[in-house]
Amino acid sequence: MFFQMDVHGKIREVLAETIREELAPEHQQLSTEDLIKALRQRGIIDDVMKELKFVTDVNEKVRTSAPKPSTHFVDREPPVLEKTNIDPTRRYLYLQVLGGKAFLEHLQEPEPLPGQICSTFTLCLHFRNQRFRSKPVPCACEPDFHDGFLLEVHKDSLGDRSKMMDATTMLSICDPVHIVLIKTDTFGETTLVASYFLEWRSVLAAENGITNVAVELLGVGTESKVSVGVLNVRLEMYPQLSKMLSPEVTNTQFALEHQKTAEKERLFLVYAKQWWREYLQIRPTHNVRLVKIFAQDENGVNHPVCSYIRPLRAGRLLDTPRQAARFVSVLGYERAPVIGGGGGKQEQWCTLLAFLCRNKGDCEDHANLLCSLLLGFGLEAFVCVGTKAKGVPHTWVMTCGTDGTVTFWESLTGHRYIHRPINPDDPPLVEQPKPLYPYRTIGCIFNHQKFFGNCQPSDAVEVCVFDLHDESKWKPMSGEAIKSVCPPGTTSSVPPFPPLCASPIDAAITSNEIELQMRLLVSEHRKDLGLSTVWDDHLSYLLSPALAAYELERTTSISAGNEEFQDAVRRAVPDGHTFKGFPIHFVYRNARRAFATCLRSPFCEEIICCRGDQVRLAVRVRVFTYPESACAVWIMFACKYRSVL
Repeated sequence: MFFQMDVHGKIREVLAETIREELAPEHQQLSTEDLIKALRQRGIIDDVMKELKFVTDVNEKVRTSAPKPSTHFVDREPPVLEKTNIDPTRRYLYLQVLGGKAFLEHLQEPEPLPGQICSTFTLCLHFRNQRFRSKPVPCACEPDFHDGFLLEVHKDSLGDRSKMMDATTMLSICDPVHIVLIKTDTFGETTLVASYFLEWRSVLAAENGITNVAVELLGVGTESKVSVGVLNVRLEMYPQLSKMLSPEVTNTQFALEHQKTAEKERLFLVYAKQWWREYLQIRPTHNVRLVKIFAQDENGVNHPVCSYIRPLRAGRLLDTPRQAARFVSVLGYERAPVIGGGGGKQEQWCTLLAFLCRNKGDCEDHANLLCSLLLGFGLEAFVCVGTKAKGVPHTWVMTCGTDGTVTFWESLTGHRYIHRPINPDDPPLVEQPKPLYPYRTIGCIFNHQKFFGNCQPSDAVEVCVFDLHDESKWKPMSGEAIKSVCPPGTTSSVPPFPPLCASPIDAAITSNEIELQMRLLVSEHRKDLGLSTVWDDHLSYLLSPALAAYELERTTSISAGNEEFQDAVRRAVPDGHTFKGFPIHFVYRNARRAFATCLRSPFCEEIICCRGDQVRLAVRVRVFTYPESACAVWIMFACKYRSVL
């Protein structure tokens, strides 16, 4: 993967030759030094060092606050590649994925023909603020993964970070390697297949500092007990450790950590039960309120809800809280899948890596991410758990201003609503504020440090007062109890947050591609109706400012530039002609799917199927990219024709 020349082959040849020459006379033992000397003499080591260029994606240079040398490479289109050097004073874990087996769901999958588009598997990894992505491989019973990742093992809390770490120090780093397996179908739709936490420290006690692990991946959600396949993983420390640990030492450390976490979680559970009993004693009707203390992740494991939130800084990728809300809203929305009918809601609060790599998730995933980003921007933010119309459970985000202003943020749309409570004790003639938000009831609110249960007489949002210091309105949980199971007070069983990555999508290229596809689809559709199509390139270009203004308005709530757009259109449309335009917004890049949706709108269909004298058509596509693979796609269809009355 790293080098063009067949290094392994050359080394094997030299070793065979050395053993023949050196050992023939008197079968003595050859040391590692002898073999390295032989390799040096033949110039192999120099060749390897020349060839060993770790490639990193320039897009990936955007890291979170602490700058760390980036030594990984990410397979992306279009890649902007540059060489990075390995720091010889640091320790690295070289993780190789050498194929997969027993992915039985793909047993009948036919071999893809060359050039044929097929479903693919991609592995996404996160380890201590570093993120990696494998090359996509065709889905098969034995997927052909062949990737190497160089993970830097550093310890932030040690003063002397430049010092080479020994095995004992590394044993104290309990962050796992989080591996997420994503399936992408032929239409570009993603599915979360598996989410696995790899305990890498077994390599510290492995013979020769190398260990091979068969990682059994289990499914997610309702299939979290079902095996989906096995990955062959090889772990190796680089440079090699001079002194290995014994397996007893590593196993004792793992057992102690597990015991400590389990005990903290047990104590929190005892406390939570006591808190819930007290909450029910306030008012028996509290048992129907949506007070959520624990939630299941994609692997079906329960965690305190507070551990799903952490202040998240987006580096230079997002500039404002409102831009963060826009970013979260353009990540796809998809309810967790349920097998069978019944209309029940499958609960699945995804870990952040799984949500970002899949590029879509449920409303809880969106709310948790938005709350974390708003906390990162220094706001006092909470996730609210309650219901929308018709009693549908929902989560959204709330911020409390220093002046007491309460703002609701809808994470699925980016909309913001100021909350002004209605006072039910006011006389009938007093004018009450009319709520614009879609929320009906609220059961609890929480963030990474606080949890409050709503104990006001009514849980209706419109009469709710958010005086969080008043324990007669909001029953708090002990901050110490929350700190005991949530970072930074403890190592949580929910993994650390990965940093956000810059967008891999080229906005201009993608906009052009979708626009060309749209033109073809419109022309084909009109041809089927027996209509010819004449495109007006100038009119198409004039639609750009409108699309830019729509996106600006979604992000900032400020409308700008409409006068110039209208003036330009008036000049482009001669007297006696009619102009019609229709903008539409998507969060995916599948042109055919977008076109089918457009045709369902009578306004849009009227433009696309326009008949008349001197009909000229225009279409403009503008893709706005956000971190990860999130993007807002704006499309505007327009036509001008001579009005015949």
